[in-house]
Amino acid sequence: MTTAMRRLSADPDLFLPSQLLHKKAKELAAIDAILVANPAITEAVWKDLQRNKKVTGRPGLSADQVLRTAIIKQLYSYSYEDLPFHIADSDTNRRFCYFVSAQAVPGKSTLARGIKSIRRDTWHRINRILMGYANDKDIEDGKRVRIDPTVTETNIHPPTDNSLLFDCVRVIDRLLCQARAEYSVLHSSHSRRAKRRHLQIMNAPNDARRLRPYKDLLKVTRKTIGYAKAAVAQLSAHSDARAQSLAAELSHYSELSERVIDQTERRVLKGESVPAQEKILSIFEPHTDVIRKDRRDTYYGHKVTLSGGKSGLVLDWVVETGNPADSTLLMPMLDRLTDIYGRVPDQVSVDGGFASRENLRLAKKAGVTDMAFAKKRGLRVEDMTSTPAIYRMLRDFRAGIEAIISFLKRSFGMRRCTWQSFASFGSYVGASIVTANLLMLARHLT
Repeated sequence: MTTAMRRLSADPDLFLPSQLLHKKAKELAAIDAILVANPAITEAVWKDLQRNKKVTGRPGLSADQVLRTAIIKQLYSYSYEDLPFHIADSDTNRRFCYFVSAQAVPGKSTLARGIKSIRRDTWHRINRILMGYANDKDIEDGKRVRIDPTVTETNIHPPTDNSLLFDCVRVIDRLLCQARAEYSVLHSSHSRRAKRRHLQIMNAPNDARRLRPYKDLLKVTRKTIGYAKAAVAQLSAHSDARAQSLAAELSHYSELSERVIDQTERRVLKGESVPAQEKILSIFEPHTDVIRKDRRDTYYGHKVTLSGGKSGLVLDWVVETGNPADSTLLMPMLDRLTDIYGRVPDQVSVDGGFASRENLRLAKKAGVTDMAFAKKRGLRVEDMTSTPAIYRMLRDFRAGIEAIISFLKRSFGMRRCTWQSFASFGSYVGASIVTANLLMLARHLT
């Protein structure tokens, strides 16, 4: 049995209370105590590792090691490039991650593969275990909550039609060059021509001067897609895995490129307004949504709805698809909180965007005693809360979630997700929130 199949580290007592008096060492010791006290967390991670276990090759990491390296990565905002060094170089980090020596710390690829094996649903399961632990320790009971959405951006450049077309040409051309070197697939490269047209469009003084290079860039993109489709047919005749992988990639990017061509023709040549839900904002992160916030700021990523408690912990979160109105998010979040705690919160405070008579009626019907919207929008205080004093208290209480969101973005990388694909986006957000909650719990306990 390989170590990738182990639930626990070989030596669960490896991390002992540090003799260092520094605050960070004490926090890591407290986080270690929380994880040891909740073995169900490691069990959840172990199940994900079982899905991706390797029967041969170098022995893998234990569930303990994978989880703890993920925590260290998010806690200190290390890149995968720097993570092995900072674990091996720090005696405290290495012992926290259950590595017996600096030489035992694997490379970045092994760490990345292990950390990304933890699924989005598993991070939610871990967080629910932590909320149960916080309830048992009288840190957070979920009776008073505040709900607010924020935006986590995907790792893309600002999308423009010409930059997307250039991305299509250069990526497909790179794959075709690989296919030519390995399988003698013939094609003509148009990357340099596409780049020149891309730069002409960027530097053009007006829309009229952009029209001609746009037409040529569209023509070049279509030619490149044609080469890609011919290459897919040729590669499909080969039975080896490499040829099939190249064919799949070329098909994937060809399909996305055709969608980019369509939206460019509609917007640039025909003057149409393309609906946000139909737009491709990146061929690398096609799941990216356009989020228009407060009618002034535009973000490219996903809306994340957070539920926070009086302790500063994030009780729950949802990564939304599209750009749903805030008013549609209240009841689903309350239902999730009811599922976590077995009861509806007594007091709920939300932003003015959630305010509606229907939301107030449904919240009261569900059992919420005091429902406070930061902006009344025609609602009476006496209908929302028992007294004006309680309304003012809850309105001020809601502002605290802005600090929680800022804390997540500044210290745990939730401003921008650097992992690729929608599934990994959810895992990244989960890793950030769970790590923040572990730190907050550690501070409460110390």
